[in-house]
Amino acid sequence: MDEIFKQQIYEITRLIPKGRVSSYGAIAKAVGYPNHSRHVGKAMGGCPEDVPAHRVISSSGVLSVPEFQIKLEAEGITVENLRIKDFKKLFWNPLEEI
Repeated sequence: MDEIFKQQIYEITRLIPKGRVSSYGAIAKAVGYPNHSRHVGKAMGGCPEDVPAHRVISSSGVLSVPEFQIKLEAEGITVENLRIKDFKKLFWNPLEEI
């Protein structure tokens, strides 16, 4: 995977505010690679510690990594059955909010 692509993903992800979430697809689209959400997910697997990977979830509002529930709840996000409650309200779209 291209290192520049990964760094762009990490920079966008660092901008997601606490208490908000985004999706793999939204991040991919924001860096100019729509339909590359799986690549975003793969890059998140090895991201630096300062990248809040727990704030990036599937477009359906379901956690891909169950262990992230604790971190999200610590930020005030309610998770029920691995699904973000009020997902649409909490969704952070980088194309609209940067």
